Amino acid sequence: MFFEEYSSQAFSSAVTNYLSSEFVQPRTAQLSHTNEKMLNTPSIYSDKDKIDDLVYRRSFPLPKVLTMTTLTNHIEILCRCKSPEERLFYILYSHKERLKKRELQRCIDTNTYSTLLSNKTNLSKGLLDQYPNAPVIFKDTLFVDFLGLPQKHSENKLKNGLIEHMKQFILELGKDFIFMDQEYTLNVGSSTYKADLLFFHRGLQALVAVELKKTKFHPRDLGQLEFYLEALDRDVKRSNENPSIGIILCPDSDHVVV
Repeated sequence: MFFEEYSSQAFSSAVTNYLSSEFVQPRTAQLSHTNEKMLNTPSIYSDKDKIDDLVYRRSFPLPKVLTMTTLTNHIEILCRCKSPEERLFYILYSHKERLKKRELQRCIDTNTYSTLLSNKTNLSKGLLDQYPNAPVIFKDTLFVDFLGLPQKHSENKLKNGLIEHMKQFILELGKDFIFMDQEYTLNVGSSTYKADLLFFHRGLQALVAVELKKTKFHPRDLGQLEFYLEALDRDVKRSNENPSIGIILCPDSDHVVV
């Protein structure tokens, strides 16, 4: 399956379309050279025709991108993903996030491929202007089924559950997120406010505030978050860091309202 799927024209076209030539170049020279030595060892191989066939089949071009993840992960990808684009995505994502087998399984279960690459309707224009790569960094759907929360739960239970299972939550967000604090205190004038969760994103070099809501998205949630971001940029952000980013995590939303 490994040979047949990854040497197919469909997969080769996907690699060529989405990656630079560095990842397309096949790794065949060493295999061919090794087999040429075998031809000169008649005591081991006497049927030259069979060896010629072996040389041809083993030196069939396979893109270098395949070396970016483990064989164990390849087995999961081959058995559970259908399209060449989806397989290529999980190879690259496994490499970027250094996914182990169980972590990759969860990413496939929660359809990370679609949630990262789908058209986002919930990213602000300001975010897209400041961070053009944001659509392939931020998911539009996060799965927190690992919390085991009942259908009706408080924001406090959701927050405590995410903190208790921070490793799984970081994996769901993306491994570039570094957890800094919960209920991060922001002093504005004589008043004190608290951001639910505060992260730092290594790739974007920016603070990321996450506000948790147990109800459907409401425009007032956006005003609250923007207020927190201004306070973070004024008092917490360092000079070498980029403008802060906000995420509202809510169970439902009207995309037109968003």
